[in-house]
Amino acid sequence: MKSILTLLSLLVLVPQARVAAQQPNIVVLLADDLGWNAVGYHNDEFQTANIDSIASNGLELDRFYVAPMCSPTRAGFMTGRYPIRFGLARAVIPPQRDFGLPPSETTIGEMLGQFGYEHRAVFGKWHLGHRRAKWHPLAQGFTHFHGHYNGAIDYFELTREETRDWHVGYEPSDEQGYATDLIADAAADWITRQAKADSPYFCYVPFNAPHSPFQAPDEAIAKYGSLSGDASKSEEYREIYKAMIGRMDEGIGQILDAIESSGEADNTIVWFFSDNGGVSNLKNLNTPLRGAKLTVYDGGIRVPACVRWPAKIQPGRKSEFICGYIDLLPTLVSIAGHNASTMSAQPLDGIDLTDLLTGEADKTSDRAWYSYHGQGGEEAEHLAVIESGWKLKVNGPRLTSVDQLTDDSRQIELFQISTDPLEENDVKDHHPEMVRKLGELLVQHRTLQPKRSVPRYRVGKAGFVPPKNWKLDPEYPNKLVGSSKK
Repeated sequence: MKSILTLLSLLVLVPQARVAAQQPNIVVLLADDLGWNAVGYHNDEFQTANIDSIASNGLELDRFYVAPMCSPTRAGFMTGRYPIRFGLARAVIPPQRDFGLPPSETTIGEMLGQFGYEHRAVFGKWHLGHRRAKWHPLAQGFTHFHGHYNGAIDYFELTREETRDWHVGYEPSDEQGYATDLIADAAADWITRQAKADSPYFCYVPFNAPHSPFQAPDEAIAKYGSLSGDASKSEEYREIYKAMIGRMDEGIGQILDAIESSGEADNTIVWFFSDNGGVSNLKNLNTPLRGAKLTVYDGGIRVPACVRWPAKIQPGRKSEFICGYIDLLPTLVSIAGHNASTMSAQPLDGIDLTDLLTGEADKTSDRAWYSYHGQGGEEAEHLAVIESGWKLKVNGPRLTSVDQLTDDSRQIELFQISTDPLEENDVKDHHPEMVRKLGELLVQHRTLQPKRSVPRYRVGKAGFVPPKNWKLDPEYPNKLVGSSKK
């Protein structure tokens, strides 16, 4: 009798085991401040053979949108929700900030952890809260963390505010090396070790490259750049930026090699994108798109993106469908076999792109896409919405009423982006009804921001003293580690 029951139980478990076996490994590669024009498949000035291979061997997402700066993009990717909903859209999280991704949000790590992904790692730049343990990756659904909490660390000294910021798990690490290399080495090694595991894995690799400070090993500058003695500082930085990208691409190649060596490349999704456009002080990083990081022109929010999955994605395709950072969570959870909207306690803004990736269906529905930041405060906010081939962009004081769109205190531009993708012709005077229609969408979107939101960038900067090694307490306290000078 016991043997019959055992056999029946095995028969029940077999389908579940087969489903788990079919779940793909997931690797998300995120570049930092990588402009539209700074990848080889858009501009051969930049050497990115490995990034290019993801595009050529998979699907190029030609109209992939993100937030105009770092932390909001990361927060939207983590949750599948516009970060304005939980107060993380106004600004990035600078060193002095006591703010992070709310634990009440359900992250992609937490969801995948419920669906058989036992091993979920982050390698690189977190930038979603660093003062309290409740914001740490290990408290947000991940099982392993190796990298830095803050943005803009020194690539060689691994410091921010002259304080070392390099960690494995909750503990500071004395590891030495160039940050980009350390991130790639650790990620590739971890992927290699996952080949022995019985479950699929999720590996998130947010590089800090090519974000400033502009630093690269001498051999990388010699290989990818062309410094000259009479170059201006901006020209010099641009050549170092090229070297930083080249070195990151080498690291991506190392990660792709680890995937290939594991024997699981066919059933491993690799998704690459940048967290925002290139910076404005280096020339032609987003050409031919208009604008740069910290703007809501397309140069600040439309970024290189591509995804490969040999088992399911036919290589060499390109999609013009508007999609972006908030869509990864519902898509990847769906591919894992589940519906993300039923797992989140809050409404999702992202949509499932599985059919688009696999080519089983075309995405053609009209979709409103929103962009916002107020890093300089409520007197200088940036808002944009794209819908039905039109884009309305509003800069100026906080928008609370559509009637304010006739106020001279705001810069208002309307583009028929379906025929003017480079945003060259402002046609607001010819289409006042469209300005009003899209303006109503922006007013509504701006109301989503709760009272408790990340402050403008410079609040609290004066006198801030970071804790040693950016230490936080692993017991989920309300206590703050670190202080401000009295």
